[in-house]
Amino acid sequence: SSFVNNPIDFTLLITILLLLSIGLVMVLSASSPSALSETGNSYSFFSKQLLFAVIGIVAMLFISKVDYRFYQKFYKQSWWIALALLLLVLVAGKTINGAKRWIYITDTLSVQPSEIVKLLMIIFYAGVLVKNRDDLGKYGKGFIKHIIFLAPIIGLLLLEPHFSASIVIVTIVSVMMIIAGCKFWHFLATGGTVGLAGVILLIIKEPYRLQRVVTFLDPWKDATGDGWQIIQSLYAIGSGGLFGAGLGESKQKYLYLSEPHNDFIFSIIAEELGFVGCILVFVLFAVFIWRGVLIAIKAPDMFGSLVAVGITSLVGVQAIINVAVVTSSMPVTGMQLPFFSYGGTALFILLCEVGVLLSISRAGNK
Repeated sequence: SSFVNNPIDFTLLITILLLLSIGLVMVLSASSPSALSETGNSYSFFSKQLLFAVIGIVAMLFISKVDYRFYQKFYKQSWWIALALLLLVLVAGKTINGAKRWIYITDTLSVQPSEIVKLLMIIFYAGVLVKNRDDLGKYGKGFIKHIIFLAPIIGLLLLEPHFSASIVIVTIVSVMMIIAGCKFWHFLATGGTVGLAGVILLIIKEPYRLQRVVTFLDPWKDATGDGWQIIQSLYAIGSGGLFGAGLGESKQKYLYLSEPHNDFIFSIIAEELGFVGCILVFVLFAVFIWRGVLIAIKAPDMFGSLVAVGITSLVGVQAIINVAVVTSSMPVTGMQLPFFSYGGTALFILLCEVGVLLSISRAGNK
């Protein structure tokens, strides 16, 4: 097909490259003190991130030329591969900070299978929802039949435990199901009941989760313990003011904030680039979501629409949750900020996903 020669969504491409560029600059700025103290080289985290960004952009442009309809043939396999990856991580994964989330490919190269599982779930659900589109309005054959596929996947994620990945996947799948034609009130009724039971169970099993909620409600109660991260983050954001202290001028990244180049990179943006910098980042994410929704609307088929909705929600949901955590609008959960947080393989996988979104935009640009 002449699909390959169609133009991609240029606005989306520019937005992605801008997010990535600001992200790389912020990783350089936020990680230099920790990099210096750990490796003796201020650039060690940055250069690794840059390498993955470059490889990722090449992969993204390549994938944008691959017809996305190709993935539809393999939607059933996607589910099984996801299951296998999550079983593999429980068997062969390396435990870091009390959670088994990583598989080490070499000594320095590791991947979180949950990152790949997010994409596999998007492809699986897009395929299965297209196949059963006539039944989606029903409760049993629509809602229950489709949501049940999540049970083993989420079960395995909670065993790691990887709570944040579970939240993201459940949210994306719910959005896709509702867009495809499942009834919102089915989610509301069932989600309410299951959610409540789940929350109670999680708190009984892991009392630290309740502690996180308590800390969130008043971080200053335990300022040197559980509240430390979030207080340091709020100090960073508060001290940034309108225009920030200037690039590279953050005080909090000097080993006050743990993981300044990862989950809490947004507080460093606020501290160094100020309110204006934060607004710029918000606007870029908003443009990303707007273009993603537009691509979903213009997609030539339902499968393309649903995959576009999935990938757009994936970026949107993670960005919203990360900013909510860092600004203490919700309890702490390790959520990465797409395009910004440090992590080479995660960035690479994200750029591949965005490549699929660009491919769908090509097909819609007749």
